[in-house]
Amino acid sequence: MILGPLDWVIALASILICFIPALFFGKRSGKSTAEFFASGRSVPWWLAGLSMVATTFSSDTPNLVANFVRTQGVAGNWQWWAFTLTGVSTVFFYARLWRRSGVLTDLEFYEVRYSGKAASAVRGFRAVYLGLFFNCIIMASVNLAACKIASVLFGMSRWQTLLAVGLLNVVFAAHSGLWGVLVIDMIQFFIKMTAVIAAAYFAVKLPQVGGMAGLVEKLSHKVGPGGLNYLNVLPDFTSSWDLALAVFIIPLTVQWWAVWYPGAEPGGGSYIAQRMLASKSEKDALGSSLFFNLAHYVLRPWPWIIVGLASIIIYPELSDIQKAFPHVDPSLVGHDIAYPAMLKFLPTGFIGLMVGGLVAANSSTILTHLNWGASYLVHDFYRRFLKPGETEKHYVKAGRWATVLLFVVSSAMVFVLQTAQDNFNIMLQVGAGTGLLYLLRWFWWRITAWCEIVAMVSSFAASIGFLILHKNGIVLGTYKELLLTIGFTTLCWVITALFGPQTDHDKLISFYRLVHPIGPGWTEIRRLAGVDPVEAAAYARQDNIPLAMVGWVTGVSVIWSGLFLVGNFLYGRMDYVAMLTATLAVSGTILVLVIRRLWE
Repeated sequence: MILGPLDWVIALASILICFIPALFFGKRSGKSTAEFFASGRSVPWWLAGLSMVATTFSSDTPNLVANFVRTQGVAGNWQWWAFTLTGVSTVFFYARLWRRSGVLTDLEFYEVRYSGKAASAVRGFRAVYLGLFFNCIIMASVNLAACKIASVLFGMSRWQTLLAVGLLNVVFAAHSGLWGVLVIDMIQFFIKMTAVIAAAYFAVKLPQVGGMAGLVEKLSHKVGPGGLNYLNVLPDFTSSWDLALAVFIIPLTVQWWAVWYPGAEPGGGSYIAQRMLASKSEKDALGSSLFFNLAHYVLRPWPWIIVGLASIIIYPELSDIQKAFPHVDPSLVGHDIAYPAMLKFLPTGFIGLMVGGLVAANSSTILTHLNWGASYLVHDFYRRFLKPGETEKHYVKAGRWATVLLFVVSSAMVFVLQTAQDNFNIMLQVGAGTGLLYLLRWFWWRITAWCEIVAMVSSFAASIGFLILHKNGIVLGTYKELLLTIGFTTLCWVITALFGPQTDHDKLISFYRLVHPIGPGWTEIRRLAGVDPVEAAAYARQDNIPLAMVGWVTGVSVIWSGLFLVGNFLYGRMDYVAMLTATLAVSGTILVLVIRRLWE
């Protein structure tokens, strides 16, 4: 694909508009680690929320959605839509607790909540495990998508793409800290949304597609593998039971609470927790996570889905993509490459906007993961275990060097990954079974650091076991392996909670007085702490679990009804639109009332 002068001007202007403001935050971010990693805990809800949305809008996300649509239909997206339950639960049950904890990173939480060498060990281990290993897998997945896009659009090799995005991202992440990341994210979000909406518009305008009516008509009569209907937002439970189980039933009943997945962690975590901890108040933490979930699930999916659906008409088989782009490395050709393949049909000007948008999509995610991963490596490992007592400037400098290290390691991993779908499954499998622990550790005093260690080890061991079986030709299937891993991991950590070493009671009392968790899981600690029942009741009224439960249910209803309202409107199914509009109006009214009550 050749960019004209207008395309280059628009692409460069988009990039400059995003990145130049970040240059002015270098001096501020260099003052301390609190500024470099948490923006001085002074971020308003709208900026934190926009940053969360921009971070999850990475260059691999449209590719992943296109992969789902082409192989499993629109219903395949339930594999990530189900995480709505996780995200909204964070809003109403965990955002305030995180903000009250006052930690700089979510890993610092371990030595606030647990005691002894086990607490230190789990903090140090997860700093390296998540900050380096797991974080680099995520960044490698994002950069793999960038390599596929650059290969399709410009014929660039992997190392050329990595060098280009590396220079841009590492420089700004190391220079500007979290403040720069937040500002870049804010601007990038609007550029990216404009670009993907334009991509969807021009995709359906192609003569082969024939507009939205033509798209719906053609795909209504096109049957996919196993009788798949590409347009349905729910899977076929009669003829494709295995698919329905894998993409709908398991995600909705088990996956959302049992699996640790970045951006949708049960109880909040990683860069979502980082944004909440950087918020200037409990209300801002709650507001940012609510805004994130609304924008993440309602505003963004359909432009990606429409392009994925149109690609089925334009490129029915992978061989069609290979023929259209013979210069692309065959090892990069998968269903996820269909999204960048559709971008060849963009007119002059919009190609430049899309290139700027794709750079923005890559950078917003990579910048966050570089800053977040560096915060783990420096604050939770280097500062805590290797070099305590140094100056703030020393740790900021270490954070900048950690940023460079993370990008180098993640770039090396790009050469061993193949598709966005594979990477998605790897992350689900490795984090399987740990989610329930992360939900309950705020509400049950018996959960210990040893539970966390056992959960991580057992989950990882199960994943390695299945990998060995795969090498010997034994494949049970993704959802079966997921369920077995969840069952094994959960059993291991629950036994540890009931019969293993307990957290020191003084530490538990200190944690209770800091965070004030409510519910029967802390009855014993409240008794030991001599907490006045009137004081305990006051916090129970403030957090108001029954009202929060109503907020959770109506919040999920608002998101899903809004999501499917948009989809059915695009399909032209106006009878469903009327029903979903009524559901959205009722749920939204209740949600607003609940939020006002909780924020009193």
